[in-house]
Amino acid sequence: MYVIIGCWFLFFSKISFHLISQPSLMTSCASTRGMYLYCSNRAAVGLCIFQTDYYYEYTECDSTGSRWRVAIPHNLGTCSGLPTPTRGTDCSFSCAAGKFLEMSSQQCTPCAAGSYSLGSAVRFDQWDAIPTGFTSLATYMDPGPNGEESQACNSSSWTPQGVYLESSRDECTVSLVYAVHLEKQGSVSFSYQYPDNNIFFEFYVNLKSGTNILYWRTTGILVGGKMVKPVLLRNIQIEGVAYTSECFPCRPGWFSSAPGSSSCQPCPRNTSSNKGAASCTPCLDMQYSHEGWSECKTRPPCSEKDYFQIHTACDSEGKTQVMYRWVEPRICEENVTGAVVLPPTGEREACPPCNPGYYNTNDSTCFPCPPGTHSDGTSVCEECPAGTEPVLGYEYKWWNVLPSNMKTSCFNVGNNKCDDMNGWEVAGDHIRSGAGGSDNDYLILNLHVPGFKLPTSLAGMTGSEFGRITFVFETICSADCELYFMMDMNRKSTTVVESWEGSKERQSYTHIMTRNASVSYTWAFQRTNQAQDVRLYIADVVKLYSVTVTNVQDGVASACRACALLSQSSQRSGSSSCIPCPAGFYIDRDTNRCQECPPDTYLSGHHTYGQDACLPCGPGSRSNQEHSRCYSDCSFSHMENNRTLTYDLSSLSAVASLTNGPSFTSKGTKYLHVFNISLCGHQGKMAAVCTDNVTDLANKDLTGDSPQFVNSVDSFICQSTIIPADGRGFRTALASQSISLADTYLGATVDSVLDGVKARPELYPDNPKGTPDINFFYRSTQTTASCERGRSAVITIRCNPEKADHGQLAVPSACPAGTCDGCTFHFLWESGSACPLCTHDDYHQIEGACKRGVQETLSVWNEPKLCTSGVSLPAKTSAPCEAIALWLKVGVGGGAFLAVLLVSLTCYFWKKNKRLEYKYSRLVMSANKECELPAADSCALAEGEEPEDDVVYSHKPSLLGKLRAIANKVPVHFESVQLKSSQSERWVWG
Repeated sequence: MYVIIGCWFLFFSKISFHLISQPSLMTSCASTRGMYLYCSNRAAVGLCIFQTDYYYEYTECDSTGSRWRVAIPHNLGTCSGLPTPTRGTDCSFSCAAGKFLEMSSQQCTPCAAGSYSLGSAVRFDQWDAIPTGFTSLATYMDPGPNGEESQACNSSSWTPQGVYLESSRDECTVSLVYAVHLEKQGSVSFSYQYPDNNIFFEFYVNLKSGTNILYWRTTGILVGGKMVKPVLLRNIQIEGVAYTSECFPCRPGWFSSAPGSSSCQPCPRNTSSNKGAASCTPCLDMQYSHEGWSECKTRPPCSEKDYFQIHTACDSEGKTQVMYRWVEPRICEENVTGAVVLPPTGEREACPPCNPGYYNTNDSTCFPCPPGTHSDGTSVCEECPAGTEPVLGYEYKWWNVLPSNMKTSCFNVGNNKCDDMNGWEVAGDHIRSGAGGSDNDYLILNLHVPGFKLPTSLAGMTGSEFGRITFVFETICSADCELYFMMDMNRKSTTVVESWEGSKERQSYTHIMTRNASVSYTWAFQRTNQAQDVRLYIADVVKLYSVTVTNVQDGVASACRACALLSQSSQRSGSSSCIPCPAGFYIDRDTNRCQECPPDTYLSGHHTYGQDACLPCGPGSRSNQEHSRCYSDCSFSHMENNRTLTYDLSSLSAVASLTNGPSFTSKGTKYLHVFNISLCGHQGKMAAVCTDNVTDLANKDLTGDSPQFVNSVDSFICQSTIIPADGRGFRTALASQSISLADTYLGATVDSVLDGVKARPELYPDNPKGTPDINFFYRSTQTTASCERGRSAVITIRCNPEKADHGQLAVPSACPAGTCDGCTFHFLWESGSACPLCTHDDYHQIEGACKRGVQETLSVWNEPKLCTSGVSLPAKTSAPCEAIALWLKVGVGGGAFLAVLLVSLTCYFWKKNKRLEYKYSRLVMSANKECELPAADSCALAEGEEPEDDVVYSHKPSLLGKLRAIANKVPVHFESVQLKSSQSERWVWG
């Protein structure tokens, strides 16, 4: 079976596997030391007279369950005359703990002093070197470009560190392999430390009768450039071997004083021993040793690193003072040249006040206020006024004594000399890390919270916040120190919430509790990750100034808050008890009555007093019915160029995934970043889920945890780091480092900035379509060491009819990890569904020709089509029409009118021309015979004068001929003109 080890931080866990096995059916091969098998039938030379020339072993059990004792020479082929094989003990026989099977007599014999026996078990607890039978194998599953095996992991292995084994710190797969032969009921147990979820740790066991192969395998996941913390392994014990033919000597620094011991004991402090010791030897006066040491060392001169400062508890007079104490166990000598002495005790000074929620008694001891009362720590406890309720929680800001619900300890898997030390020390206005036994000790501070209870005024809310913890800290380091903040819910498993490396200025950190459970918060400080047994960085410290936890069940109150009261009609006389407001209601400041929040506002999770507690939703969002959150219904409207663009993004509401990569570590491990994105969620409920399957499998295989305690992340946008199964030889792809990028929806707008989160359109190609991009803004409420305001994300929605309905997700090419600064993530989502809904402005009509008295009208979309759904194209319509077009009718009518007008004008001007001709003829006739024209005043007709004579034509030309003559400019010939006058002369024009 495979066992994926879960992440239990800082504490050794012990795991055991059991088997009831049957004798194996093998013969003819002898086992050496009860562990290994071989066959031999070589001819012997010489005589084996002395018992030192040979030793006894048992053969494998036959089908009847019997075996034989045979003599085997130490040097094969060197002697003959060995004792005759005799029937051995039963195959299931074994000696009790503290005894071994003496093969000559085949009787159980007690172990001598200085040695021990486990009976039918073997134990490995000394790791100065990898014991015989263990093999460390480093493999690298990713082949080279031509299929060759990589040599990058040749130097990777499990490393012995005295009392434990340390796994490799890189991304190579390193296996610790051991073979054991079981003859009866067997079990395997070991202790381990697994401090980093960036390393994959699994144990393989398949217990059965006969030979079993056990291995422990680790693989680092170095995708962020940070070295992983190794897995530490110790105290491996295997039971079920057939017998033990010898006792094991006690390791150096340990002893067993009585014969027949089943274990050895460590030598006390300031003593030492060699291997196989029955007693321990005291150290000399100027020497020292820690418990379990194999040798004594010279005491060094005392220095500033050998003492620390403390504040004494308040005495009966309310006074405290600074004192200095030697680090225990004390190893230095102060009476030598160059040694320092303890500084003198400081002056007595007034004790700091009690923490809020506590009151001071006459003996300067602080006690918690009774239920229903409150205190700021400087005054007596008082009841809350009418219309208010106590604000329960913890608020620790004065550190004269350690609060009763906090504990401190020191832990180091490599040694136990700090087990009895305080990991942290109180220092008045802060609590600080202690000295520890060595620089790689874990200095632990633990705070237990029994659970959370919302105040009465918040009891009706449906939000996800049950409480929050806020602490102010500072780290001062000269080495690679690290501070961990961890959480353990319902005593299931400890997980790292956040960590900080190196020196950090004074800052605040807040973690919101979204589950109501018993929880233990842990701060663990390690000065260096390097294994060493000295104190070089004792000046590296962490200071914790204040710790505040809200809504604690059975907590204390530092103040009172207004609560809602019954209405006047429902309130009994003299009653002023608090009542919970319904979900989405706030407490009116004037009446202390519950009032519903205005539309499209939401209640902040820890404040309901006054209408200002109802915060407005962002653009493009609305509040749910309970006013607990704002959400997007996947619709959006925007006014542009006096036109309203309406979007329906419901087809993008399903959870989408984006795989980014692959990328490779320095040793070539392939990994991917997978983003799960829920654009709108389900009425504000985050639908994207990322799961760390390493701890998920651990919980399922080892602890049977319910799904709510699986290490998963629910969010609008979450990210996981994936190592493909085919890349490292795993049975399934590894998912780790799951984080939330967006657990709060801020709003949607076409603007590039919203609530301090900035979109960066310059990271994407220009939008040639003309429709505006929509930016969805999100933020994560959990701050990180590098992102003080938490992570944020922007999803840019772009209309692209060329993409399918679900569209295509992408990250900026300039930031292939999705972020350019590590805090704000950018995504581009192109889809045809991201186009606005179609309206009547998005199509036009085309009229066809009139055919057979019918004319058709067809509607077509404007090109390019930049809309979706909405209104549909109108159906093709038909309408009656005439064969002659209206324009032709108008043209014909206009032409006829012009023709009539032209004829009329022609007649008019013709008549007028005739009159002119007549007048001219009169003028000619009135001239003298010499054809001299008369003077103007004697020949011309006076104005208004009528001619006296009529013109008579003897031959009239036709009207058509006259028009032709006028057109050809040919003079008209008159045959004769007779003038009736008083004169008798006749003129004839030729």
